Amino acid sequence: MNIGEDKKAPLGVWGRYLITAALPYANGPVHIGHMAGVYVPADIYVRYLRAQKRDVVFVGGSDEHGVPITIRAMKEGVSPQQIVDKYHAIIKESFEQMGISFDIYSRTSNQVHHETAAAFFKKLYDEGLFEEKETEQYYDENAKIFLADRYITGTCPVCSNPNAYGDQCERCGSSLSPELLINPRSTLSDAIPVKKKTKHWYFPLQNYESWLKEWILEGHKEWKNNVYGQCKSWLDNGLQSRAMTRDSNWGIKVPLPDAEGKVLYVWFDAPIGYISATKELTPQWADYWCKEDTKLVHFIGKDNIVFHCIIFPAMLKAHGNFVLPDNVPANEFLNIEGDKVSTSRNWAVWVNEYVKDFPGCEDVLRYVLCSNAPETKDNDFTWKDFQEKNNSELVAIFGNFVNRTFVLMHKLCNGKVPPLHTDVMDETDRILIEEIKNAKTKVENCIEEYKFREALFEVIDLARKGNKYLQEKEPWKKVPLNPPSGGAFESDAMVNHKLIDNCIHLCLQLTANLAILINPFLPFTSKKLLHMLKVVDKILDWKNAGKIKLLSVGYSLRPPELLFRKIEDHELSYQVEKLRSGSIKSEPNNEKSEKMGTNDKSTNQPANKSTIQYDDFAKLDLRTGTIVSAEKVEKADKLLKLLIDLGFETRTIVSGIALHFKPEEIVGKQVVVVANLAPRKMRGIESNGMILMAEDKEGKLHFINPDDKINEGSPVT
Repeated sequence: MNIGEDKKAPLGVWGRYLITAALPYANGPVHIGHMAGVYVPADIYVRYLRAQKRDVVFVGGSDEHGVPITIRAMKEGVSPQQIVDKYHAIIKESFEQMGISFDIYSRTSNQVHHETAAAFFKKLYDEGLFEEKETEQYYDENAKIFLADRYITGTCPVCSNPNAYGDQCERCGSSLSPELLINPRSTLSDAIPVKKKTKHWYFPLQNYESWLKEWILEGHKEWKNNVYGQCKSWLDNGLQSRAMTRDSNWGIKVPLPDAEGKVLYVWFDAPIGYISATKELTPQWADYWCKEDTKLVHFIGKDNIVFHCIIFPAMLKAHGNFVLPDNVPANEFLNIEGDKVSTSRNWAVWVNEYVKDFPGCEDVLRYVLCSNAPETKDNDFTWKDFQEKNNSELVAIFGNFVNRTFVLMHKLCNGKVPPLHTDVMDETDRILIEEIKNAKTKVENCIEEYKFREALFEVIDLARKGNKYLQEKEPWKKVPLNPPSGGAFESDAMVNHKLIDNCIHLCLQLTANLAILINPFLPFTSKKLLHMLKVVDKILDWKNAGKIKLLSVGYSLRPPELLFRKIEDHELSYQVEKLRSGSIKSEPNNEKSEKMGTNDKSTNQPANKSTIQYDDFAKLDLRTGTIVSAEKVEKADKLLKLLIDLGFETRTIVSGIALHFKPEEIVGKQVVVVANLAPRKMRGIESNGMILMAEDKEGKLHFINPDDKINEGSPVT
């Protein structure tokens, strides 16, 4: 076949698999919406393929070009390179901590990517496939720069938000263009932008419209409804030429002599990052990108569908040397506590913070995000649901079954795998054996169809059936307390002994199957199970799933370990408060008012809280205290452990002020303490109170000090 043509290999004969996950912008950490929509499902699929012993490469990387990078650099007062260096490291570490098993996690600032993207553009240019156009675009005469949409703000024509961006209003969600904004301003200088002519190179998507219709609408009817529907809508409305270059000094320079100050459009260079990352990974990269029996699958969010299903495939078709995606299983969005994720409002649960707040609970988050994945519609993450799924499913079903099995094995079978006695097997035993065999088929069918929620349910359901089997068999009731000797009793005792053996044997074999089946979803949990079972990773080969002879009779197993811990209410309260307080702090857009020279100081303050009665305030016991010692809390960047003298006693209080003060700077400071706050554990330390601080408009904290030193324990009224 001609490379770039969509002639799929027959089912089951793919020579290799190339799996990509959308490149996150390196302008901030990744949040749980990213994980649920892209990275957890991609990792599940890849781990399953590896267990199948298929030839698979999993590539990802940071997208380090584009307007979001330069905007973040401008806000932080540093260079774009400093921004991408900082956040690439944070993102990469977050993926590693969450078990996202990339074969390579690269970055688009690497030299190999610049060369690959520039060569791709040059080939299309040399073949005359671009249109050269001169158009008018917004320009900042003060900053002497053309403005991308995100560099322009103004009043939203839909909801009157005064801080809407040139491409979108983050308050009402409306898609906009700079021309629609009321009173548009440049975010660089606050100047009113003007229109100025500029030259760019456009890719004529309309030339590929008929091919795309045949390739997608006729050739890929198996794609998810949201993907197929969005593609059909774009194609039905007709495609237009799209600029593949931008005016900027940050990005991949356009490889043409008359293109000074021009870079490649980020959505032209970013997907090429999949190719350059594979080049970086292996000299055999062309086997994965250029051989017709490669299955290419893009895992993305729904906001990237048009780029991965229409623009990038058209680019690959035009180039002619690469395979096309076989599937693009895009997910919808994950909301948080009933509201859309907004990084500008800090309404997000950041992965790098989660792993610090919940050490050892990485699989819990993977489980919750997969079981609640937005596969067909937007879904909502709540901390209450997080707790319930952990406590009621992972702890009470999966963990409970494994723990009961191991406890009974050590108590009733001397810590060894007992034999299976076929002469006393009953229908309940045979049904469980069939359930174990069927679970493998159910899980693999769901994963092959990208139905990861259903696949995970089948694994948990197998553990649920194991618990039901244990309850029906009740092996603990078959052990006599004071057995007599002789006669018929010895015969009955032998039968009961065999029944105990059979029950524990099948439960242990089911546990071994759980280790295999759960591995794509909860790899850290699977590893714990392997340790308890005293088996090597080889058992995780998918061909072993469904078997009931995985553990040898007489083999000694380790004592049980708890796979999961309960999530307590106070942990939820802390996370909800952290989410809401973080959002409040980032809500005011102070930069705008300062640049415009407004004297309205109220715009720099958070909104007032709801009115309370005097009786509510009177419940607070506010006391003065003196900090007598302070030290950093291990593995917690924001927390200090304070010892505070209240006069009548000395209190330990954990406070989130470590980013504002060094421990040695605050010893001897007097503070106001909420002395009757219920104790709460933070990082294993019981905190008995809270200190009050003031926060200025820059977000810096200040002590609330009395003018003169007063006695510790004095009430504040």
